[in-house]
Formats: sequence, C-alpha cells, structure tokens
Amino acid sequence: MHSEVAPVSLHRLRAIVSGSIGNLVEWYDWYAYAAFSLYFAPVFFPGKDATANLLNTAGIFAVGFLMRPIGGWLFGSLADRRGRKWAMTVSVLIMSFGSLMIAVTPSYNSIGIAAPILLLLARLLQGLSVGGEYGTAATYLSEMAGKGRRGFYSSFQYVTLIGGQLTALAIQLLLQNIFLTDEQMHSWGWRIPFFIGALLSLIAFYLRKNMDESEAFEKNKLIKKEKKGSIRELLHHPKAVATVVGLTLGGTIAFYTYTTYMQKFLVNTVHLTKGQSTLLTFMSLFIYAAIQPLFGILSDRIGRRPLLIGFGVLGTICTVPILTVLSHTTNQLHIFFLMMAALLIVSGYTSINAVVKAELFPAEIRALGVGFPYSVTVALFGGTAEYFALWFKNAGFETGYYWYTTACIFISLLVYIFMQDTKDTSLIEKGV
Repeated sequence: MHSEVAPVSLHRLRAIVSGSIGNLVEWYDWYAYAAFSLYFAPVFFPGKDATANLLNTAGIFAVGFLMRPIGGWLFGSLADRRGRKWAMTVSVLIMSFGSLMIAVTPSYNSIGIAAPILLLLARLLQGLSVGGEYGTAATYLSEMAGKGRRGFYSSFQYVTLIGGQLTALAIQLLLQNIFLTDEQMHSWGWRIPFFIGALLSLIAFYLRKNMDESEAFEKNKLIKKEKKGSIRELLHHPKAVATVVGLTLGGTIAFYTYTTYMQKFLVNTVHLTKGQSTLLTFMSLFIYAAIQPLFGILSDRIGRRPLLIGFGVLGTICTVPILTVLSHTTNQLHIFFLMMAALLIVSGYTSINAVVKAELFPAEIRALGVGFPYSVTVALFGGTAEYFALWFKNAGFETGYYWYTTACIFISLLVYIFMQDTKDTSLIEKGV
C-alpha cells in the first residue's frame, strides 16, 4: 500500500536547495574547528603532551556544545514565532562572526591567556548558531518536502551536515598536500579555513534571505503568540520531548565518535599520519553522505522505526568489536572498511532522525520541539564524546569509552522499540 506523494515543484526544490546549502555552510564552520584542532592546539595551549593539548581543545569543543541548547531554545522559539526563514538567516550571520574571530585571534605566546579565552568566546557564538540551525533546518526541510517524500528530502540535512565536514576535510587535504608545508600549517595555515568559513557564511546569508517561508508556518500565523515557540507550550508535549531525548542519545554519540573523533583516533591510537587520517576520513564520509538519501527513501516506503531499530541493534552488538579491531589494525584498506561498516550502521539514525523529530510536534511548537531537547542531549552526550574518549585514553582505559558508547546506543534502542512509527502518526501530515 503506497502513501500519497506530493508533486515536486520548482518552488519546493529551490527552497530545499537553499536551506540545504545554508546548512552545509553552517556545519562547515562548526567542523573546521574539529578538523584543524590537530594543528592549532599548540597555538592556544602550548605544551609537549599532544593528548593533553587535544584535551584542552576538545574541552572548548564540548563547551561550545553547551551553547547549543540556548541556541535551540532561542532560534527555535524565534522560528515558531517569526518564521523559519528569519531564524535561519540570523543564525548563519552569527556563525560567520564566530569563524572570523577564530581566524584572527593571536597565539598564546602573543597575548597569553586572552588567546584561549577569545577562542572560547568564538566557539560559544558558533555553538549558539549551530544550536539554532539544527531545529530550524530540520523543521524547514521536513515541512517543505511534501507528503510521501519527507524521509528522502529531509535526509539532505545530514547530507549537507556531513558535506560541511567534507568541505573542511577537502580544504585540509589541499592545504596539507599541495599548498603548505607541515610547518606552515602549524604556524598560520590553520587560519585559512576559518577565513573561508566567514566568507561562505555571508553567501549562505544571501541565499537564505531570498528563500520562501514554509507553508506550515504561514498557515499557523493566526495562532495566538503565547502558544508559539514557548517552553510552557512545549511542556504540553512531554512524551514527544522524551522521545527526542531518547532517540538522540545513542545516535549522537555514535555519530560524533565515527566522524569528528575518528580523525584524531586514527592519529592518536592507530598511529596513522595526519595526512593518512584526513584522507581516510574524507573518503568514508563522502560515501556516508551519498547513502543518506537511500535510507531516507527506504523510510518513506517501510517507515522510520525499522531503520532506527536496525541502528540500535547493530550499534549495540558491533561498537566494541569495530573499535577494538580498528585500534589494532595497521592496514589502511581494512581501516577504511571498518569505518564504512560503522557509518553504514549509524546511517539508520542520521538519515531520518530530523524528520522523525519534526513529525512529533505541531507546527506552532515544531522548531522549538525539534531543536531544544535535541540540543540539550547533544550538548550532554555528543559534545562530550570526544572529551570522554580522550579522557579514557589518558587514563589508560581506552576500551571504557567503547562500552560507554554501546550502553548509550542500547538505551536508545529501547526507545526505538517502544515508540510509534512517526511516518504513520506524523503531525505534519495531519496539518496541525
């Protein structure tokens, strides 16, 4: 039995493309920090211990995540009250400013403790921006997608999210292998991607300024303001909020483990060179991004819940074996296939989690409902994943992190088993 499918219009495609490209730029700016921290860690935290330096930059990476709930609340509320387009446009401007700050901040040797403080401030601004980006972009893409294709079109949020990381890695590969020496990369070359990010954000600002508002928001303009985007109204949906937290927990830890942390894991644990690590990460993430729409299409046919359960089961069973074998493997081809196996498993979550969350809430509270509880969960678990991984390694018990990740995925699996399939119960489809 096939569900009704809304026709694809030029208007709808243009809106989805504009929203997606802006999303890519936002996440490029966010991931450039993780990709280039291998180079700028000693600039802001001078010292001989590489793991300790990475711990300091990972700490600021995690603190940046603490701003994401504030961004999720602020921009989610604004998106529900003033429009998805308005909130997405402002958030990308804030991201541009944060990237520019990182690009121009002097080293610790030049200005002392002010250097890491300015780095922290820039990261807080970026956290605020990207915290607002997820909920509003997920809401906008899900609403603009049209009935019967929501899984497919909303999957492009993670295509462009991963695309942002790929862009950061591509720039890193070009700088590493063609344009700059290793010494130049450590000295000043790491600043280049942040200048690029600030420029790209201004381009995204232009695109978003000219995109259309979603029909779902326009239809709900007459709803009383106090019902739109308020925490009080959100508390009237406790089951939906708890579901967002539960389904995000394991997925966000798995995602950050196999994407942002993996590059450092390959250097710090597997002992590959930085160039080898960057290339393997780039290749695996490129394929990972390409397969997201396939999972989205599958969810439009068989439902969202089977994909989530598949991720939960395989993630619980395979995380420890994959990371254990990976830590003792030197063959780069084997490493690549292990990374792809992990990312294939995680795709059951990443490809559809945005649309699942959007389908849980009515239009007047949707952006806040998607963005705020998600951002809180990501701040507590996704943002600290890299820090915990490095902490376990520093403590001489690296495998402890593998079991921690497994336990979190198992908790989410329980949520997937007992939740309803949002494809069948979608509040977007009901037009409320």
